[in-house]
Amino acid sequence: MKEEKPVLKGKSLTDLTEICRHLGLEAYRAKQIYVGIYKSRYTSIDQFSSLSKETRELLKEKTVFPEIQLGRELISKDGTRKFTFDVEPGKEVETVWIPSADGERKTICISSQIGCTLNCAFCATGLLEYKGNLHSWQIIDQILQVEKIVQDRATNIVFMGMGEPMHNYFSVMKAAHILHDKEGMGLGARRITISTAGVVPGIHRFIDNKEPFNFAISLNHPNPNARSSVMDINVKHPLEKLLDAARRFTQELDRMITFEYVMIPDVNMGKENLDRLVKIARSVNKCKINVIPLNTDFTGWRRPTEDEVRDFVSYLRQKAGVPILNRQSPGRDINGACGMLALKGVRNENIH
Repeated sequence: MKEEKPVLKGKSLTDLTEICRHLGLEAYRAKQIYVGIYKSRYTSIDQFSSLSKETRELLKEKTVFPEIQLGRELISKDGTRKFTFDVEPGKEVETVWIPSADGERKTICISSQIGCTLNCAFCATGLLEYKGNLHSWQIIDQILQVEKIVQDRATNIVFMGMGEPMHNYFSVMKAAHILHDKEGMGLGARRITISTAGVVPGIHRFIDNKEPFNFAISLNHPNPNARSSVMDINVKHPLEKLLDAARRFTQELDRMITFEYVMIPDVNMGKENLDRLVKIARSVNKCKINVIPLNTDFTGWRRPTEDEVRDFVSYLRQKAGVPILNRQSPGRDINGACGMLALKGVRNENIH
């Protein structure tokens, strides 16, 4: 049986050192390759000028240096850009470039799975067929390809695209540590956010491993019974278990945790739900709440009005005693906003 060639991209320094050893190369060559891929952002083995021509030829013969392929691109009037990438034949993911209005913050929202195994009622990705986990190189390459296209570097990375990161834990964490490594892509740990819909064992693993990254939980309903109608994961991992894990996070890691809350009129914005949400915020030591207006309409639900959003946020800010941020839904006109990542056969075009 033919031995599969190792992929250089998405590998840690330890991985690359082992690959070099197997190829009969000096161990220090691994560091040169590592820095070339992540810090220098080389796109081909020929660019590794610190390596001899013989070494480059050996790498081209014995290893693989792949790229995911750009499918489509949409550009929003607010500067948000959404990309589809072919990661394998017949398998696509979406990635979103989100610049802040002042241009200081440049966020890339990346996917961790092809489709999703969950079925959150407000999320278009859950309607897609699940086709597997992404490899660490396919996660990293979303960032490399987007940066190459927009000719700029990201300041922040959020694992909030297609898929549930805790269901692809090891590839996600390998990618996150490459992003964070000063010899890799050099992003501070607090500029990398990993999100979960509520996979409780994954949260405990994250805590046990003392991962340094920001962490967010998609809460979306404060009622332990009603949450299951919005997020089916609540059946397997009930809200109280999820909140216990969140409290453990803040206590043992001594860091703030973020709750994401999609505002859905007549579903989770009523006074009773507000009071429950306030109680949750007060019970979790060190948290903040990001509220997001509903963006999808395929459920028959509607987007909240500006008055409804203002009243909801105002009440939380008065009562919860924690930071409240309204994320405003950038890229909504190109289906690039939270909950809208699904492939719909869109054409390459700019939307103004």
